Amino acid sequence: MTSTTKRVGLATCSVLPDLDADDRPIVPALAARGVTAEPVVWDDPDVDWSAYDLVVVRSTYDYSPRRDEFIEWARRVPRLANAADVIAWNTDKTYLQALDDAGVPVIPTIWLDPERHLSKRAIHTRMPAFGDFVVKPVVSAGAQDTGRYQPVSAESRALAIEHAKELLDGGRSIMIQPYVTSVDTEGETCLIFVEGEMRHAVRKNALLTGPSRPTQGLYRKEQMRPVEATPAQIDVARRALAVAHERLGVTEPFLYARVDLVGGGEGDSPVVIELELTEPSLWLKHAGEAGTVEKLADAIVARIA
Repeated sequence: MTSTTKRVGLATCSVLPDLDADDRPIVPALAARGVTAEPVVWDDPDVDWSAYDLVVVRSTYDYSPRRDEFIEWARRVPRLANAADVIAWNTDKTYLQALDDAGVPVIPTIWLDPERHLSKRAIHTRMPAFGDFVVKPVVSAGAQDTGRYQPVSAESRALAIEHAKELLDGGRSIMIQPYVTSVDTEGETCLIFVEGEMRHAVRKNALLTGPSRPTQGLYRKEQMRPVEATPAQIDVARRALAVAHERLGVTEPFLYARVDLVGGGEGDSPVVIELELTEPSLWLKHAGEAGTVEKLADAIVARIA
């Protein structure tokens, strides 16, 4: 088989059948390397996944309400990046416990699961007494079903309890975290890796301003800008990735990864807010001279060579 017949499937969702705009530059970059890349909807029953030399998970942003189905799909794809075991581990945010256990700085988290059948009073006693806090599902994407609340406001606290109870009654485990106020002024810093190498970083503005509300589309719109990651941020991100490798027993680098951090300014230690190994936006249009698209295309070609 010659290089011109190599095919790569770029897994997406039915809402974005032609990929998210940020992912589309991958297609011509692979074409320039003699590889045909095709957007393919992950839950399309008519797709023959064995026809692809590699399937790369990209804009599958609708998976979270059907996580079990999504993982089953991933296990059926013969050649998938990142691999199904990685996706199974990473789509449940309890992976943060593994980072915490290994000494990687993370936001302190209270974990509540529906099997405990907690009353509203029991939920109330587990919420912080001081400082804004966040309630969100353990399985979620794009800040869906996520809200920020104020404990000093009786109305806000009542909304937080209702939000948590609704998620738990719906069979969804939740997490409660203190809101890191530096996000309002400094945002989040997202470090993008390709084959284990940090390529570029972006700064994401604060998204959470109040209680959970319906999201228009698959995710809340984000304002991004390129930034230079600090050595401390790169170090924490690499430590988080090392834990993922250890827990998953994976020795080769992940094809792609994104580590989202808060803090890390002068005199402030960076803290992991999320480790994204499933379908992270790589913010390719903000890569500047880092050449992230080219490096990703080269890495894909190397994997199917």
